[in-house]
Amino acid sequence: MSEEVSDVDRFLALVAAARERDIRLTSIQAGLLVAAELGIANDSRSFARMLGVAHSLVLRELNALTEHDGVLEIVRRDARTMRVHYALPPRSGTPPS
Repeated sequence: MSEEVSDVDRFLALVAAARERDIRLTSIQAGLLVAAELGIANDSRSFARMLGVAHSLVLRELNALTEHDGVLEIVRRDARTMRVHYALPPRSGTPPS
């Protein structure tokens, strides 16, 4: 058996850690944050497909999260596909990379 942690296990561990830091986060909201931090999904439809959940559920959680202390920001909305692109807000005091 391999000692390496799989990508899925790592993702789930990071989601659990995010929820421990902020108990107000749902699992999907924590997953959106982790996906944005890791650069593995930056739009709602890709995230929904990646996790196998309904896009409408992801949209609802994403909208709630953007209102939650500005931890994520909406970058762009596609009216035709309902896809919402999101990103972590720039950190103040951090030089641009």
